[in-house]
Amino acid sequence: MQKKLFDKYDKKRIQSLPQALFQGQIVVVSNEQEAEDAVNVLLRHRLLGFDTETRPTFKKGEWRHVALMQVSTHDVCYLFRLNKIGVPPCVVRLLENTEVTIVGLSVHDDIHCLHKRIQFTPGHFVDIQNMVGEIGIKDMSLQKLYANIFGQKITKREQLTNWERDTLTDKQMVYAATDAWACIMLYEEVMRLKKTKDFELIETEEDEKDTAEKR
Repeated sequence: MQKKLFDKYDKKRIQSLPQALFQGQIVVVSNEQEAEDAVNVLLRHRLLGFDTETRPTFKKGEWRHVALMQVSTHDVCYLFRLNKIGVPPCVVRLLENTEVTIVGLSVHDDIHCLHKRIQFTPGHFVDIQNMVGEIGIKDMSLQKLYANIFGQKITKREQLTNWERDTLTDKQMVYAATDAWACIMLYEEVMRLKKTKDFELIETEEDEKDTAEKR
């Protein structure tokens, strides 16, 4: 049975979907030795999910450094607390590695923000936003893509919380891990669909706003 996909997913449908949550182990990395150990484990894998979090700002012109970098395998997600440890050499080694495929969403933005902490030459990063267009999907957000491809909801409730707090809450940790892990799931499924063509793409009608913008 072919999977039904939409070129644009209706956001109203997302709330009724079952929630997707990372079910694996979450490891908080709060010092340089823990970072070294985490990187050594991560570099044994060939595919990693990637994302970052930054404490939100609510004043014009105010900005903050990336506070958290989450890197996940299928089973374990490491949360690097960059606001506490900075970007040690072992993390640079991970970011510059060219043998491991690191997948994320809007990766260019994450790398740009990390460059404000330290300069490095990005390794083999893949942006899912550049992949989904090859199967006809026009949406760019993680929430819409996951709902479209897997029929599950990724909540964004923790996105605007304080990522620099002394101790992350359980909800923050699960949220961060889920975002990184979801990138692996999307990458593998999009790659499968590209290869098998085992899907039907349903083209949605443009709403009035979209039509007006193109006039």
